[in-house]
Amino acid sequence: MGRRGMSHYAHCVIILFGICFCSVSLISAAAGTVPTDTSTSILIRVDQFGNGDFEKIQDAIDAVPSNNSKFVFIRIKPGTYREKIVVPADKPFVTLSGARASNTIITWNDGGDIFYSPTLTVLASDFVGRFLTIQNTFGTTERAVALRVAGDRAAFYGCRIRSYQDTLLDDAGNHYYRKCYIEGATDFICGNAASIYERCRLHSLSTQNGSLTAQHRSSPSEKTGFTFLGCKITGIGHAFLGRPWGAYSRVIFAQTYISDVIVPQGWDDWQDQNKHSTVYYGEYKCYGPGADTSKRVQWSQSLSENQAAPFMTIDMIGGRSWLRRTPSHFKRFTGSIASVMNANEND
Repeated sequence: MGRRGMSHYAHCVIILFGICFCSVSLISAAAGTVPTDTSTSILIRVDQFGNGDFEKIQDAIDAVPSNNSKFVFIRIKPGTYREKIVVPADKPFVTLSGARASNTIITWNDGGDIFYSPTLTVLASDFVGRFLTIQNTFGTTERAVALRVAGDRAAFYGCRIRSYQDTLLDDAGNHYYRKCYIEGATDFICGNAASIYERCRLHSLSTQNGSLTAQHRSSPSEKTGFTFLGCKITGIGHAFLGRPWGAYSRVIFAQTYISDVIVPQGWDDWQDQNKHSTVYYGEYKCYGPGADTSKRVQWSQSLSENQAAPFMTIDMIGGRSWLRRTPSHFKRFTGSIASVMNANEND
């Protein structure tokens, strides 16, 4: 980022990272479900070559008990894991952590339905994904989701999320993405979550008329929407910033570098002019050759500082109550989570 808008951006970063910094785990806000020791996590190792507790990621997740109440840190050693993975709703407090996204890859090849095609589906609350590549290699002919996030209070750090159509189904809940690379062509960030994307790179594969976002807010009472803060937009052809999957679709780009991949009009109405009066599409202090708003559609907005401010803080996603640092102590997995918990109680 250049000097343009740096002072206000720095202020927002202080707001955003006064509570969390880089690698974090999450804590539930619901009474009675918070792990009593937030500094300690149970460590499960996954190594496809047999030098860990499990060879498959799904097997490690399956080892977490239903209604889990402990932080579980699943450390995935480098490799390419050809798995279709689900983190069930009854298994909160799970972290999947790779070594680096470049060498820790989760891949599958499925297309068609957005709810059944994902390579990784997260239904559980209080989930963290770190330093992983999550990809769907199905191709260009069908919707093919790489990652679906439907659990509340989920965060992703340094991940690479790759497909072509509907790459990231940011489905429901409050979510946070930091320094992630997200690639696709058509509606490749879609869904109805309330999410902040901080310093992420959005890379469009669209040759023409593709869309980065398709946010699905369907009512003015829903507190959902996507904020892209300090991000970078690149690509190979031409694309729109977004189009309205829902009538009250809400997307904000703030202090983001926009390359000339974005067409001058900026936004598409999905051939429904009735949505012009209900969508909320805003830009605030963006820069780059695609950031000129003089030819933007009239139903989008250039936001003032006061208008943009509510979308540039973790309060938008309730983050002050659930973003936490990564545990500093680890208990080794000994065959079952219950045995580790019992051993801890007897210490």
